[in-house]
Amino acid sequence: MSITAEKKTELISEFKKSDNDTGSPEVQIAVLSHRITNLTEHLKSNKKDHSSRRGLLTLVARRRSLLNYVKNNSEEVYQGLVEQLGLRK
Repeated sequence: MSITAEKKTELISEFKKSDNDTGSPEVQIAVLSHRITNLTEHLKSNKKDHSSRRGLLTLVARRRSLLNYVKNNSEEVYQGLVEQLGLRK
């Protein structure tokens, strides 16, 4: 269910703005999106895992607030991020 270190570094290298960037909203959204897809797959087979469902809702809310922040600052970055990650608007 958790993200591996290799996958996290791969996502960071794909979405970073500069060489030392690990905490920009784009990177955070990409990592959260990967965690959300993993947790969604887990919940498909474990329907009664309510604590994980609550964690999933928390992750989705955090990603939504970061997406709103990016959209308010730069509409073109938001559109590119949504398209690249395949998110619904």
